[in-house]
Amino acid sequence: MRQKLFLSTLIVALITLTFSMLAVNLVFQQQFSDYLTKTNEATFEQLPSRLSSLYQSKGTWDQTALAEISPTLPLGTVVTLTDSNGKLIATLSHTMEDMMHGQGGMNMSMDMGTSSSYSSTSWKTKSFTVSGPLGILGTALVRYPAIAPILNPQDVLFQSSVFRSLILAGGLALLFGIILSYFTSRRLAAPLKRLTQAAERIGQGHLDERVVIQTNDEVGQLAAAFNAMVDNLNRQEILRKQFTADIAHELRTPLTSIKSYIEAFQDNVLPADPENLAAIHEEIDRLVDLSSDLKDLNVAEMGALTLIWEAVNLKHLLDKVLHSLYPLIQEKQLTLVWDPPPEFVTMSGDGRLLTRLFYNLVHNAYRYSNISGQITLTLSQTPDFVEIRIKNTGIGISKEDISLIFERFYRADKSRTRETGGTGIGLALVQQITTLHQGTITVQSTAGQETEFIVRLPKVTTVGEGR
Repeated sequence: MRQKLFLSTLIVALITLTFSMLAVNLVFQQQFSDYLTKTNEATFEQLPSRLSSLYQSKGTWDQTALAEISPTLPLGTVVTLTDSNGKLIATLSHTMEDMMHGQGGMNMSMDMGTSSSYSSTSWKTKSFTVSGPLGILGTALVRYPAIAPILNPQDVLFQSSVFRSLILAGGLALLFGIILSYFTSRRLAAPLKRLTQAAERIGQGHLDERVVIQTNDEVGQLAAAFNAMVDNLNRQEILRKQFTADIAHELRTPLTSIKSYIEAFQDNVLPADPENLAAIHEEIDRLVDLSSDLKDLNVAEMGALTLIWEAVNLKHLLDKVLHSLYPLIQEKQLTLVWDPPPEFVTMSGDGRLLTRLFYNLVHNAYRYSNISGQITLTLSQTPDFVEIRIKNTGIGISKEDISLIFERFYRADKSRTRETGGTGIGLALVQQITTLHQGTITVQSTAGQETEFIVRLPKVTTVGEGR
């Protein structure tokens, strides 16, 4: 990639430099030619006075003196001098042929169409009257190139000097561009190379790999995003390992208990009476609940869970949830505060999943409440939303744990006793069900004091937006 960056930058620099030099050279030639043309025209304006002075100094048209004027004319110029009667006096010229032969340039036989060197050149003509003390001495008809050619040795030398200067400046610019391209490509490619190496190491399982952020530009932002991605991968890997350990624990505990009871039955240590069989049945129920929760959570996360939409009376639904959990609440000597509103509170949703949602939340409040603590359930509504608050007094949740409690198998209580146990995926399922109903769930907690879950659900759900 570094080589591609270097070559692409160099090619762009070469193309830009070439077109710049061509443009400057073209403009220079045009401007310099315009300058020569204007200089030539200024020379022509002085021609009548020069011819008049020559005539007065000699008293006649002296051919030798006229020949001396020819080399001073602009290159490519032909001057036809006639007297007042139109008779040809002389033809003065300064052409490329005259320069090559080193002659004066006066040719009596030269007409307006001579000089094959300029056959393709556009021409201009000017006519001047040559006057003296006694009147008009003659007429000078000047024929010259419309665009002055740069053929004069001095002009050619000046043009060559300018062109050499352009080449020198272009060469220096190209050299600077090469150096700049080299360091720029190196500066861009080096962090990308480090990112590639880090990605390869992460692919090999080294999740502790990080990229040093040295800039605040786009490459630095990419490095920061890469590090954030690695942090998330590392966290997901930790959760995956935790998931494996948790699922093994959740399966091993009831299976070990069932195995122990069966071995005791086989060895006649315990009788297979209803009480012992009920204990086995309880452990089997734990396995069934775990399997059911895992299935529902996976289906919900894949977006394949089909909701059966119906009108749900939330007050009646919460009454049923509290009635099913009331024996447990009494057993723990908890105070239940439930004062539902007198009016009906209905919404559109899946009654079975909403029952699972609030059952998990109330059962979670029961599990993490202190003995003789309190559970408070509040139901309220607005024209568009319903809000359910479930608060309990107990161990609370630390600030570090609040952002993680909805992860599957994450538990703020690491003791995993039978009293505070559970599958560890209840809150993850709660969040998925809330999302399916296009609602929100938030947590407020003070460690060691109380915890409150706040569920906010729309009364009317757009079915097309659900999953």
